[in-house]
Amino acid sequence: MNKRGHVLNGLLLALGLGFVIEPGLDAATARTIAEITVPIVLGALFPDVDTAFGRHRKTLHSLPVLGIFLAYPLVFGNLQYVWIGVLTHYVLDVVGSRRGIALFHPLSDTEYGMPTGVTTSSKYADLVTVIITAVELVVFWAINAYVVSLDLDISTAASEAAAGLGL
Repeated sequence: MNKRGHVLNGLLLALGLGFVIEPGLDAATARTIAEITVPIVLGALFPDVDTAFGRHRKTLHSLPVLGIFLAYPLVFGNLQYVWIGVLTHYVLDVVGSRRGIALFHPLSDTEYGMPTGVTTSSKYADLVTVIITAVELVVFWAINAYVVSLDLDISTAASEAAAGLGL
């Protein structure tokens, strides 16, 4: 997908996740949406920084990079929603575009994708982005409802984790 698709994905995810995390049509929902929009959109754009250095869809489009963003809030107590943007960027590139990404870079430059994608210049790119985003929102809703709350106070979790490690 192109940058426009990743921004669209990030904005729609933030809007949808705001309702997943804080259901309702009130100020609390609006605050949640405002709180998570910037981190999710920044995360959705971050992997494409590798267009300026490194090799695009390899350098910053890998599982080790996602692992860093997943661990960051636990270690430092901030950036808790950026990983969602990074993860969904990967999903959009794997499922939504024809090229795929090098998930195991730097160990392997093999790009993984699915035959469901379109070219980034396709007239259907925005439609594919919206469909994939809807599926992602259903998955996040299920995770929030049945696995773990997405509205975790990461700073508290980080403090507890640090205490458990004796830090």
